[in-house]
Amino acid sequence: MNAKPANPTVIIDTSLGEIRAEMWADKAPATAENFLACADAGHYDGLIFHRVIGGFMIQGGGMTADMKQRPGRKPIKNEAKAELRNDRGTLAMARTSDIHSATNQFFINLADNDFLNHRNETGESFGYCAFGKVTAGLDVVDAIAKVRTGTHGQYDDVPVTPVEIRKISRS
Repeated sequence: MNAKPANPTVIIDTSLGEIRAEMWADKAPATAENFLACADAGHYDGLIFHRVIGGFMIQGGGMTADMKQRPGRKPIKNEAKAELRNDRGTLAMARTSDIHSATNQFFINLADNDFLNHRNETGESFGYCAFGKVTAGLDVVDAIAKVRTGTHGQYDDVPVTPVEIRKISRS
């Protein structure tokens, strides 16, 4: 009997503690692989959670502490589907209004954000692809959600004291 391989897990080492997450390679394979490729290449090392909105989400994976964008990867196909829900503790890919524009930025949902879920194949209703879930360290996620934020140049909701992503690595 062939056992199905376990989904990979990662450790997100932040300046406020560690977050462990399971990647849903079985449900969103291209998205999970994209995130893992970024992690394996060291792309996330030294970046910050640059957008923190309490009760909604924390976003990272693209900006340095001085709010300079690190060049990303090629955009990937959005794998959002109804069963991949943006529930509390899930990781999802950030994107622009272009459905298939996700590259390396991701966010962790702080609440059940049903309005981000896939409803159909058009525009806003396409949704955001959830591709993993926090399995340990939700208290760290909640601590990040409570940091004081302000404006930095053109950006709102930026932590006043940067929350660094030291490293994301497979566990």
